[in-house]
Amino acid sequence: MTLITKEEKQELIGKYKRSESDTGSSEVQIAVLTKKINLLTEHLKVNKKDHSSQRGLMMMVSRRRRLLDYLKSREPQRYVDVIQALGIRK
Repeated sequence: MTLITKEEKQELIGKYKRSESDTGSSEVQIAVLTKKINLLTEHLKVNKKDHSSQRGLMMMVSRRRRLLDYLKSREPQRYVDVIQALGIRK
């Protein structure tokens, strides 16, 4: 299973940050989780019986869903922008 590299994570943070020192806003967290979810989904297509990774995937999807719900309730326009930029269905 391939993990997200430090460079990929920094690139995502640079793209979705709201200010210069921002590394933990909802948008950044959603973008990083989406990258991890996509990598894990590819892993599970090959390794269908990897149930522990499947559980981890479900936990990540749930965490991303909660962050998206929070963002939607606080700032709906930013929510729309994030799901369009990341190609998330909702």
